[in-house]
Amino acid sequence: MKGKIFFFVVTALLISLVLGSTVLANEEKTYIVGIDGDYYPFSFIDKDGSPAGFDVESIQWIANEMGFKVQVVPMAWDGIIPSLLAKKIDLIYSGMTITEERKQQVDFSDVYWVVNQAIAAREGENLDIDSFKAGKYTVGTQRSCTAAMWIEDNLVKTGILPKDNLKLYDNFPLAVNDLINGRVQVAMMDEPVVSKAIAGKPLVKIGVISTGEEYGIAVRKEDTDLKEKLNEGLKKLMASPFWEELMVKYEMK
Repeated sequence: MKGKIFFFVVTALLISLVLGSTVLANEEKTYIVGIDGDYYPFSFIDKDGSPAGFDVESIQWIANEMGFKVQVVPMAWDGIIPSLLAKKIDLIYSGMTITEERKQQVDFSDVYWVVNQAIAAREGENLDIDSFKAGKYTVGTQRSCTAAMWIEDNLVKTGILPKDNLKLYDNFPLAVNDLINGRVQVAMMDEPVVSKAIAGKPLVKIGVISTGEEYGIAVRKEDTDLKEKLNEGLKKLMASPFWEELMVKYEMK
C-alpha cells in the first residue's frame, strides 16, 4: 500500500512540474522599451500621459505579432544608451540614427526609416541655409542627437561656428521655444520632427541638409535573439497594411 501511495505522490509531482513548466513556457516575455518622450511624431507623451507615436505603435504591433509584451518608458535622450547598457531597459525604439559611434556600444536592427536634417528660423528674418553653413547664426538643438553631432563635426570642430553659438537642450521643443523667443537664430533636427515642431508657429524651414540617416532599433550586443525577433517583426510590419496606416496617421508620407 505504501508503495502505491509513493507512486501516486511521485506521479502527481511529475504532472505538477510538467504543467508548471508549460505555464512558464507560455508566459509572454516583457521587454522595457526606452523612448524620447518629446520626439513627435516618432515618440511622445499624449494628452492622457501615455506613450504614443509612430515608433511606439510600431513596437506595440511587433510585440503582439511576435508574442511578447512591452513596457514603454520615456527617459532623457543623453542617458538612454547608458540605461540600455545598464539593463534598465531592453531596447531603444525612438528614431535612433545608426552611427559608427553608437555601433561601438550597441547593436541595431534592420533599417526602418531614413531622414535628413532640417533647419528652422523665425518668419520674416530672411535667414538662409548657406549662411547657417558659414557659421553666422546661433543654433539650438537637442543634446546627444545627430543634429548636434553634425554641427559639432562640420561647424564647431572646423572653427566655422564658435562653440558658444551652439546651444544644447534636453529636448527639441525647448530649442523651438528659445527660437521663438529669439534666444537662438535657428534650430536644427531631423526633418520630420522639425516639420511637426514648427507647425502652427511663426517659424519656417529654411533648408535641409541631406544626411541620409538610417533609423534602427538599438539592443545590447549580446541580445541576438531579441534582435532576430525585432527584425522579423519589422519585416512583417512593413509588409502589413498597418504600416501604411501609421504613415498616414502621423503624416509621414
